[in-house]
Amino acid sequence: MKEFFSFPELINEPAARLVASGVLLMSLLSICLISLEVNFAWVVLLIMAYGFLARVSSGPKVSPLALLVTKFLVPKLNFDEKLVPGPPKRFAQSIGLIFSTFIFIFWLANLHYICILLLAVLSIFAFLESVFGYCFACKVFKILIAVGLIPETICERCAVYEY
Repeated sequence: MKEFFSFPELINEPAARLVASGVLLMSLLSICLISLEVNFAWVVLLIMAYGFLARVSSGPKVSPLALLVTKFLVPKLNFDEKLVPGPPKRFAQSIGLIFSTFIFIFWLANLHYICILLLAVLSIFAFLESVFGYCFACKVFKILIAVGLIPETICERCAVYEY
């Protein structure tokens, strides 16, 4: 059971970028649906929140988006593998989980402008990761290690890895 709820020590960066592309698309779709007052916007929001929860809890094992990316897109698109430390990516997914949970709660509370604002922020960070490979949360993770808020033992590679 412990192995199932583990996160990979190393992540293939092209796969992470494609997952971020999926998050970007879902975020933009959600903004459109909420702006147009489409009642089933909650479905996309719930799928997005579940995806973050699945990736935080067990990596790509039960995330439909991550499975699509790792089992189909990356092999078919023949991307070169570039391995990066996993713990900062898990931290990024955790922040996405927090954002998507609050977005869903605000949608339930009919606070749609706040949803759109949070989705816009999420979209910006997903865009940076997907297009430029810039993981803002990974930078924050490294800073948290540097100031001692996250022990270096969580990710020894992160202490030397250049983001």
